[in-house]
Amino acid sequence: MHHPGKTAEILVFLLGAMTIVEIIDYFDGFATIKGYIRIRSKRKLLWLFSILAFILSAIIDNLTATIVLITILQKVVNDRNTRLWFAGMIIIAANAGGAWSPIGDVTTTMLWIANKVSAGQLVIHVLIPSIICMVVPTLIAGTNSAFKGNIEGSFEEEAPKSKYGSTMLYLGLGAIVFVPFFKTITHLPPYVGMMLSLAVVATFAEIYSNKKFSITSLDNEDNDTQGHHSPVHHSLSKIELPSILFFLGILLAVAALESLGMLFHYAESLNEAIPNTDIVVMLFGVGSAVIDNVPLVAASMGMFGEPLDNALWHFIAYSAGTGGSMLIIGSAAGVVAMGMEKIDFFSYLKKIAWLAFVGFIAGAGVFILLRDFVLHG
Repeated sequence: MHHPGKTAEILVFLLGAMTIVEIIDYFDGFATIKGYIRIRSKRKLLWLFSILAFILSAIIDNLTATIVLITILQKVVNDRNTRLWFAGMIIIAANAGGAWSPIGDVTTTMLWIANKVSAGQLVIHVLIPSIICMVVPTLIAGTNSAFKGNIEGSFEEEAPKSKYGSTMLYLGLGAIVFVPFFKTITHLPPYVGMMLSLAVVATFAEIYSNKKFSITSLDNEDNDTQGHHSPVHHSLSKIELPSILFFLGILLAVAALESLGMLFHYAESLNEAIPNTDIVVMLFGVGSAVIDNVPLVAASMGMFGEPLDNALWHFIAYSAGTGGSMLIIGSAAGVVAMGMEKIDFFSYLKKIAWLAFVGFIAGAGVFILLRDFVLHG
C-alpha cells in the first residue's frame, strides 16, 4: 500500500488543480488576461508573454499556462512564423516558472509531496536561477529579426461569455496559491488543501451558474441549457485523463524499480563513475529533454537519500524543470505547444533549443554560486 498511497497523493492533487483550472475556463476567466494585452511592439510583446508565462506557470502548472498563453497568442499574432518564435519562448519561460514553485510543475509537486523540499526553501533557492533561465534567452531572442517591428492586425473587443469570468479567475488562482500556505499551517498533506480549494471554487461555480449567463451574445434557446449545466461536472469531463494515467504508470513502474533495490544500485554506480553530484544533476536536466522529467525525478527520489531541503533536491527541481525546454518533446509544455501550433521538431531544434540550453546553463551556474557562496557561505 505504501507506493500506491504515495502515487494517489500526487494524482489526487493534480486532479484537483486541473479541475479548478477547467472551472476557470468554463467561465472564460482567462479572457481577462487577453484584455490586458494592448501592445504592438513585438519585442515588448515577447517580454510580456515571457513574464506572464513565468508567473502563471508558477500558480497554475506550466502545462496549463502554456495552453492559456498560446490560445491568447493565436488571437493576437496573425503571422504563423512569428507565432512559432513566440511559442518557443513561452515554453522556455513556462518551464522556468514552474521550477521554483511547489505547485508549478509535476516534478516539483512530487518532491514537495514526498517531503524532499519545503515550499519556502524551494522558492528561496530556485527563484533567482529560474529568473536567469528565463531572462537570458529572452534577452538574446529580443535581438533576433523575428522580434523587430510591430505586429499587424487589430485587437478586437470580444464580449465576455460570462460576467463572472474575472471573479472566477482570481478566485481559482487564489485557491491554488492557498494550498502551500495550508500545508505549512496545518501540516496536512497537500492534496487535502487542494481538495478544500476545489470545494470552495466549485461552490462558487455552482452559485454563479444558477444565475444563468449567456454563452453567446445572441441568447438563443439552444444555448439556454448551457447556463444550467453543472460547471463542476462539465470541468471534470474536460480533464486530460491520459496524462493522469501516464503519471500513474510511470510512478508505479519507478516504485517497482525502487522496491527491487535497482535504483540504489544504479545510484551507487553513478556516484562511482561521476563523483561530482552537480554534473549528475545537470545530466538529469539534459536527460529530461530526451526522456520525460517525471520518471527522472521519480527515479532520483529513489536513488538519493538526502534529508529534507538538501541543496541536491533544489538543484534536481531546477534541472528537471528547466532542462526539458531544450527539445520540444522534453516537457509537457512543449508537447502541448507542438500540438496546438503544429511546431516541427527540427525547426524548434534549430531556432529555440540553443536558447533554452544557454538559459539552462546560466541558471545552473547562478544556482551553484548562490548555494556555495551566498546561502551556505
